[in-house]
Amino acid sequence: MAGWILIPDKIDGEAAGGTRRFGVFGTTVVAFFLAEMGDKTQIATVALAARYPDIIQVVLGTTLGMMLANVPAVFLGDRIAKKVSMPLVHGIAAAIFAFLGVLTLFNVGRLF
Repeated sequence: MAGWILIPDKIDGEAAGGTRRFGVFGTTVVAFFLAEMGDKTQIATVALAARYPDIIQVVLGTTLGMMLANVPAVFLGDRIAKKVSMPLVHGIAAAIFAFLGVLTLFNVGRLF
């Protein structure tokens, strides 16, 4: 993963000026759906829906909660993206993946 993240995506160059079939909204919906499937937020939503009979209120509450959590991340990410180069971000991410990979190879988790 560390090496793979250092290889530039073809879409990185196209994203700046080109348009895609579903656009940024559709891409975000699909990426978010795939990333969030089966996570703790979805499990909490299932538990709330099982506990409270008003499904609309549960949907609205979980949607608002996710927006409150993610809107600041979007704005912060936008500000950071304007100030930090993507090769630097990729380099830092690669270093983190490599570090975690080495820790995994040495089975460091067993020490805790």
